[in-house]
Parts: sequence; structure tokens; C-alpha cells
Amino acid sequence: MKEILIAFGRATRSLFQRDIFWHLLWPGLVSMLIWTVVAVLAWVPVTDWIFAWVGGWSFVGSWISASEATAAVTLVLVKIAVALALVPLVYVTAALIVAAIALPMMLERVARRDYADIEQRKGGSNLGSAWNSILAGVLFLIALIVSLPFWLIPGVGLLASVFLTGWLNQRAFGYDALMLHADDEELDRLRRDWRPQMLLLGGGSALLAYVPVVSLVAPAYAGLAFVHYLLDRLRQDRLVRGVTLLDAEAPGREQIPQ
Repeated sequence: MKEILIAFGRATRSLFQRDIFWHLLWPGLVSMLIWTVVAVLAWVPVTDWIFAWVGGWSFVGSWISASEATAAVTLVLVKIAVALALVPLVYVTAALIVAAIALPMMLERVARRDYADIEQRKGGSNLGSAWNSILAGVLFLIALIVSLPFWLIPGVGLLASVFLTGWLNQRAFGYDALMLHADDEELDRLRRDWRPQMLLLGGGSALLAYVPVVSLVAPAYAGLAFVHYLLDRLRQDRLVRGVTLLDAEAPGREQIPQ
């Protein structure tokens, strides 16, 4: 937990680096513009379709048709669910833009200042980053659609959104944060070994999507926090493994399996 808080603190400090804040801001603005236009054009047909779909459920349809008040409450819940669903959609769009374009630019600047001592072994690639981001986005949308019926239960939509967005963060940004500095083995192992902590970091970042104004920079800020967290993990990992290797090779000492 301490390392996660440190990563957030370092990400906040990086906000004041040259050219960093602009890369934090523009993906959120572009995503917000896209989904605002979609919401204006599609709000009525989407909410009407979902209301009709819910009304077609055998255990709900009779309940809705029995009372106008019940139907009105259900329609309100549908509109709330759609509005809540827009938040992760805005976030995932901005996160994919960050992963594909903004984060590599920020990574270069942050690494040059704070992690110049870490050798770049380039276990990842831009193509790998693009594929990883696309796959993460598709899986996120599938899970979001599958979970939508449960969003009619008050509170479930928010919990599902935070969990799914946290998963998206660790899947998309975990690769990008390490792709320049880690080798193939480190890229796979560190993301696997530190997945629970990355999910916690991603979930904490996801909560920022629900804070007005801050939500505009939340995806890029999350990517920046992952850069700091994972590059520090990589630095510590190489230090520990390097010391272990030196101990294993020292004359007269038992070989320690790697």
C-alpha cells in the first residue's frame, strides 16, 4: 500500500514537468467530446430500448405494467444506469488514447528525469501496446455489457464500473509502463507477480473518474501512476536479482538457483 501511495505522489509531482500536463488533459477532452455528442444523439432511443428490453423480462414486465408509478421508477433507474455507464465509456476511450499515444510520450519524459539509471531492454513494442490496448478495450466492453442488467440495483453500477475500470487500468497501462525498460521475461513476470497491487492501483485511479473536472485527467494520471509504480518495481527487482546473482557466483558459495 505504501508503494501505491508513493506512486500517486510521484505522479502528482510529474504533473509539473514540462509538456506533461497537456498530455494528461487532451485525451480526456477528446473522449468527453465524443461521448457528449453520442449521448445527445442517442439518449432517447437508447433509454427507450433498454426500458422496453427490461419490460420484456417475464419477472419484471408484469410488475412494470401493474402500476404507472412502478414504470416511472423503472424508467428513472434505466436513465441513471445509462448515465453511470457513460462514465466508464468516457474513461475507457480516454484510456485507450492515453495508452496508444499520450503515455509513450509521457514515459519518455518521466523516465529521462526519474529513471535514467534503469537500462532500457525494450521487451515491448508499439505494436504490442496497440494490440494489448485493443484487446483490453474489447474485453472491458463485453464485461460492461454483460453486467448492465445488474446496474438497475442501486450501488451495483458504481461498484461494477470501478472494478472493471481498475482491471482495464492494470491491463492497458501495465504493459505500456514497462515496454521500454523491461525485457520479455521481466515484462511478463512483473505484471503477473504484482497483479493484485496493480488492481488496487487501478481501482484507486478509477475512482477519480467520478470526481468532477478531475475526471478529465484521470486516465492519463492513472497511466502516469503506473509508470512510477512499475518502473520502481523494476528497479528494485533488478537490484535484488543482481545481488542474488553476485552471491551465487561468489567463490566458495553454494549456487543459488535463479
